[in-house]
Amino acid sequence: MAPTDPHNHTTNGVAPTLRIAIIGGGPAGLGAAIALSSLSLSNPAVDVQLTIYEKAKVLREVGAGINIGYNGWRVLELLGAADGVRGHLQVDVYHRNGLNGEIINSRSSAESTLPLKYRSRRVRRTRLQSALLARVPEGVIQLNKELVSLEDVKGGGLRLVFKDGTETTADLVLGGDGIRSVVREAIFPAHSIKFTGTTIWRTLIPTSSVSHLPDLYPAIQWWHGPSGHSYFSLVDDPAEVPGSEQMFEIAARYVVDPETDKESRFSWGIPATKERVEKHFREYDHRVREAIAQVPEGNWKEFAAFAGPRLEKLIAWDKVVLLGDASHPLSGAFGSGAAFALEDGWILARALEYAHRKNDNGSLTTPKAAITEALSIFDEIRSPYYLRMYEYLDNHKRQVQEARSQAASQDPDPVSIFEKTVRTRIESFNVGDQLNWIYRNDIETCWEQHVQAREEEKTTATTTQTTTGK
Repeated sequence: MAPTDPHNHTTNGVAPTLRIAIIGGGPAGLGAAIALSSLSLSNPAVDVQLTIYEKAKVLREVGAGINIGYNGWRVLELLGAADGVRGHLQVDVYHRNGLNGEIINSRSSAESTLPLKYRSRRVRRTRLQSALLARVPEGVIQLNKELVSLEDVKGGGLRLVFKDGTETTADLVLGGDGIRSVVREAIFPAHSIKFTGTTIWRTLIPTSSVSHLPDLYPAIQWWHGPSGHSYFSLVDDPAEVPGSEQMFEIAARYVVDPETDKESRFSWGIPATKERVEKHFREYDHRVREAIAQVPEGNWKEFAAFAGPRLEKLIAWDKVVLLGDASHPLSGAFGSGAAFALEDGWILARALEYAHRKNDNGSLTTPKAAITEALSIFDEIRSPYYLRMYEYLDNHKRQVQEARSQAASQDPDPVSIFEKTVRTRIESFNVGDQLNWIYRNDIETCWEQHVQAREEEKTTATTTQTTTGK
């Protein structure tokens, strides 16, 4: 499947093409391109043409580490990219009182029943990107292509206009362009996002620079404070990276009331000074302060978290679909955003294959009808999944607020309120198997179950028609 001219709507002047434009070159876009590049359609006359449009001039990952658990490994396997991702195996995880270091909660994967290859690892984001890029067909990615408008051409396809003045057309557009999605804004103009009050500063530094500090590694460490937390983790597999080259991740999170915040906010990866970060963690335990102090000037990147309400649908116009953060703007609430994005792309590819099957009468499904059906299937599977996440987060927020109010009514001492609130915050997310629908999700099984249900429904409908004579 060659990345031919996206303006050409024929293959050798005879058969129709399915022109797919993917907006965004992050995990959502790259994963979708991999899944779609290996489509096996029942209609051999349909030639699939893919193009990723990425606004950056150079495709590079901004950030530090990323967590990959069972759900992520399964979809990476299906995409053929799992072997290219290596990182630090998460054996022990500690949650601490950030002010005095007291261990509030801990868990260990040492007794996990999962095979070692499926257990959680913290990896450099650049490694995930490299593994995905290696599987994307050559010539598919176009850089320096910032989408500025998307138009539904009635009776036809879609018109895309870019900042550099160029434009193209497509039969199907995938919006994998993140929290600030231009595609989402085009198809759902009433939807909006806003600053959540959370700012995260991230960096990677040599592990040797914090090796003198106790209780920061090799276990994953969360140090919770009154207005945020600090997160510490190794990000390299010692079997692959020598000790002298291993890197250490620090993510420092600070939360304010977004209604009173007056600063200008940017959503992704702007430079931050040492002083800006350190001033928010001066009351933390000395180990946290000393670790943060090891970060050289110029190494911090600031990420302001934006989020928006749940979308009722992830599709529009029968030819546009949202993937990843664009479809569920939650700002990484579950620490599994890359897996969600990759799952989206894989499901879409399977839906397109299924929709291009032959009809019961033996005729071939038209490309237009197949796109409409495929997007409907995608939305049936993924929209309820993201709704469940929103409902879970709403419940979690309510629990923390109730704990804070109850603590304040029992004892007005700020330290007591903090300790009771942080315990509730940690315990409400440390729910064991209750979140297996996220972290143990097997997207291939989800797809097989959905297809089985659809086929059973069709069989039942056919039987009913035969019995009633209708």
